[in-house]
Amino acid sequence: MNQSTAGQKHFITGILLAVAAAVIWSGNFIIARAVIKDIPPVALAFFRWLTAVLVILPFAWKYISPAWAIVKQHKLYFFGISFVGISLFNTLVYVAGHTSTAINLALIGTTSSPVMSVILAHYFLKEHISWQRVLSITLCISGILFLLSNGSLYNLFHLHFTSGDGWMLLAALSFAVYNIFVRKKPVGISPVGFLFFTFLIGTVLLLPAYIVESTFSKPVNWSINTVAVFFYLGAGASVLSFLLWNRSIREMGAGRTALFGNLIPVFSSIEAVLMLDEKITYIHIISFLLIIVGLVVDNAGVRREASVVRHQS
Repeated sequence: MNQSTAGQKHFITGILLAVAAAVIWSGNFIIARAVIKDIPPVALAFFRWLTAVLVILPFAWKYISPAWAIVKQHKLYFFGISFVGISLFNTLVYVAGHTSTAINLALIGTTSSPVMSVILAHYFLKEHISWQRVLSITLCISGILFLLSNGSLYNLFHLHFTSGDGWMLLAALSFAVYNIFVRKKPVGISPVGFLFFTFLIGTVLLLPAYIVESTFSKPVNWSINTVAVFFYLGAGASVLSFLLWNRSIREMGAGRTALFGNLIPVFSSIEAVLMLDEKITYIHIISFLLIIVGLVVDNAGVRREASVVRHQS
């Protein structure tokens, strides 16, 4: 297999992995809105990651010992990536879910995070920003602003964020930082061992916040549906999707993989209409179009570049 064919294979694999992760992750925004009356936000995040730790434990068992030696050598790294990617990101999403619709959560969060990831990857990982990517970023930002301003130029110049919008932007930034951390993953640690320790550390870091929240908020309304929610989030939106996403980053690079997060609001919006009876307006449709066009522009004719990225990794 020549270098061009290998690069094409890695590129296609990376796309499929990123799209699969996006489909699974899209349900996270639906849940963020659907359970606001039954599960407080920090509790939702804490039990999600506790479930993820328990689900991945049998698969990670044989990797724990060798991974632990690496974790001890890179304590600050694992603290940082666990905090931003596990403890912080989804907790902020669930907080935002109390004041924003599922469609807006997905649009704002998953469109702004890839833009932030591309910029951070350029400055901290020296990933090249081509003119296609600049155009793609511009289109994505346009989609965000069009949504936030409700399609009004007057509103754009007098733009005010709701509390949910602000929390989602912070969540997006935390996940963008996570994408950068992943590219700096210490050599020698297995993907499963890596996820196990980031999930475990992130869960431990959430414990104090969960205890504080439990003191002031109503308790979790336990039921079969609640358990199903935690299992979906823990097994699917955590273990499986993170494995897919991290592998996609290896195949295509942090910047390009991050842009596929723009597909999440498309899937989330379809689910929100079907499950939560939310409405899609022309504002959302135009935002979707700007996002999709930006994604197509960024990935047009990139097979050769994907080969170079893979060769340098």
